Amino acid sequence: MLDTVTLASSDPDREQPWADLGLKEDEYQRIREILGRRPTSSELAMYSVMWSEHCSYKSSKVHLRQFGEIPQETPIGPMLAGIGENAGVIDIGQGYAVSFKVESHNHPSYVEPYQGAATGVGGIVRDIIAMGARPVAVMDPLRFGPLDADDTHRVLPGIVAGVGGYGNCLGLPNIGGEAVFDQTYLGNPLVNALCVGVMRHEDLHLAKASGTGNLVILYGARTGGDGIGGVSVLASETFDADGPAKRPSVQVGDPFMEKLLIECTLELFSAGVVAGIQDLGGAGLSCATSELASAGDGGMRCELDRVPLRDSTLAPEEILMSESQERMMAVVEPADVDAFMAICAKWDVEAVAIGEVTDSGRLEITWHGEVVVDVPPRTVAHDGPVYERPYARPTWQDALQADAAEALARPESGDELRETLLRLVASPNLCDKSWITDQYDRYVQGNTVLAQPADSGMVRVDEDTHLGVSVATDCNGRFAKLDPYAGAQLALAEAYRNVATGGAKPLAVSDCLNFGSPEDTDVMWQFAEACRGLKDACLELGIPVTGGNVSLYNQTGETAILPTPVVAVLGVIDDVRRRTPSSFQAAGEQIVLLGTTGEELSGSEWAHVVHGHLGGLPPQVDLPAERALARLLADVVGVATSAHDLSDGGLAQALSEACLDKSVGATVSVDGVADTAFLGLFAESAARAIVTVASEDIEELRALCARHDVPMAELGTTGGDALVVEGAFELPLDELRTAWTATLPAALGA
Repeated sequence: MLDTVTLASSDPDREQPWADLGLKEDEYQRIREILGRRPTSSELAMYSVMWSEHCSYKSSKVHLRQFGEIPQETPIGPMLAGIGENAGVIDIGQGYAVSFKVESHNHPSYVEPYQGAATGVGGIVRDIIAMGARPVAVMDPLRFGPLDADDTHRVLPGIVAGVGGYGNCLGLPNIGGEAVFDQTYLGNPLVNALCVGVMRHEDLHLAKASGTGNLVILYGARTGGDGIGGVSVLASETFDADGPAKRPSVQVGDPFMEKLLIECTLELFSAGVVAGIQDLGGAGLSCATSELASAGDGGMRCELDRVPLRDSTLAPEEILMSESQERMMAVVEPADVDAFMAICAKWDVEAVAIGEVTDSGRLEITWHGEVVVDVPPRTVAHDGPVYERPYARPTWQDALQADAAEALARPESGDELRETLLRLVASPNLCDKSWITDQYDRYVQGNTVLAQPADSGMVRVDEDTHLGVSVATDCNGRFAKLDPYAGAQLALAEAYRNVATGGAKPLAVSDCLNFGSPEDTDVMWQFAEACRGLKDACLELGIPVTGGNVSLYNQTGETAILPTPVVAVLGVIDDVRRRTPSSFQAAGEQIVLLGTTGEELSGSEWAHVVHGHLGGLPPQVDLPAERALARLLADVVGVATSAHDLSDGGLAQALSEACLDKSVGATVSVDGVADTAFLGLFAESAARAIVTVASEDIEELRALCARHDVPMAELGTTGGDALVVEGAFELPLDELRTAWTATLPAALGA
């Protein structure tokens, strides 16, 4: 009987469903040219998922390459692993390394909110495990449609429950993230997930299949029909107004299996029985086999019928495309196989040798003795199509930027300022997010130092030295719409600043670039500008991009989301006991504003909430000022009793949050901060923070500000049970808290 590959050569004209699998005609023809024949159905399945937008980055590669221009070292040393690996790895000192990465699971979370979000967490955790690190914390930058929209009420509770349910079951603290609401995310929520892991330098593992004769072992959960085509297809096509154009079943997660997989994998690493490893995420076995073979000696042979199945009716194509969760693939030397299997048995994790590494330069896969795949693995994993999509500055961009918010009517009296503040703190984007974050365990494992609502999340790495890391994620999509180059830089600057306010030194970046359809020239211009802005800002600040994710086709019909280049910054702190909290700690301390306030209202929360307006230019980016502020914030550790960045909502929001956390009031004067009290309170200029110091330390702070060339303005003092803006209004903290905390429970149910 002829094998399938031979049959494919003998009937070249057979019709194949390449279009149904998301391939373009020229892509299908290129596959035929690579193979010198038509592909088998299994090969077609592999190429279709691996050449999808989600897996191949075919529309974004040409722009992502510029991140390679950034020196691959952090402010304290060279990167240990970077772009191209499962996750970035950086040295944080004392022999420790940290792996971190942020990725998207947007479209599956719209189709099935709970499982889409849960498996997004599971997938990013496995990326961290695959590097050899123990996961220690997760974060979740989220975006939703308007809070009062019916579909937001459908997706938000499920997404939050999925993030919390999976992370809580794994025993991982959720230490930060965002929840942002905007009309453009209606029908296309963004679910970005970040994980941080810790390892010793010597524990680093890479994804490669080397050593002819080494065995390829699949271990973890059995392969099922869930997620066939999954994220690799869902994330590669625009949703129609009435729902997803394609609805392959979303992956189904089992966090308890993942917990076993974590412990099993870490023990396998400790035992030294793993020569190479790859998690099974998007594109499943298609990805794991082709990427391992491509990154190793170039050859692998696998027997697909040895794969443990939950559904015995699955065809080989379906097995190759399945994105069933909680699975890993390891390359193991023959002498280590018995020890490998014994450790898997100890953790009750099923493990089967399904193949071996070869020197053939081919990826060969059989099904019940028939060859169903015979391809050069690099053509599947790395040499997919690369598109230089056309892009151009939108014809509407000039008019948008000319429509500045600075011309909008402003509050003038003290009463109007008071009412504006109350309205803003109660708005969906600025209100208390406890309804969400209370569903997450933020303190499990006992090493959480800072978590929501602090500016950044912080965890202790070493219980003896108290070495720790801090992480923040940020992005203002309105700023990116007004100017995507500056918007990406402002996202980086805010995350950088948030890490610095806690006393940590920013070291490295991971990004999750969420945009609309790459087939839209306007969207591709936004994407190109955001990448250019992020690259230039990283060069200026001296921190590398360690890796990340691109999510395109985020639009419903013709409506693209706001360009949303989410940026995660990770920093190191030598002693977490000396971190600087975000909220006011005690009465009688001096409140000082660091940085300069300008008339910068375009894209602000005030313009958005009060006027429903989006236009003008975003706040000016001043990266030297951001760097100087970060260095100052590191030097004031032990002097400052609190530090809070200024961003969305301006000074008014920062003061409100700093007061409410520990119910410590404040009396401030904004005279001299800006031309008017309104600008002083609500402008959103960047490179700013407020700090508090004891009265006897104000001179030391003044000297440090002079040394770092950071402007400072003394605002007032902490204390009392109200937020008082002299000459304008007095706002009892109880009234402020009611406004701040009521919004989400009222909309979503207490």
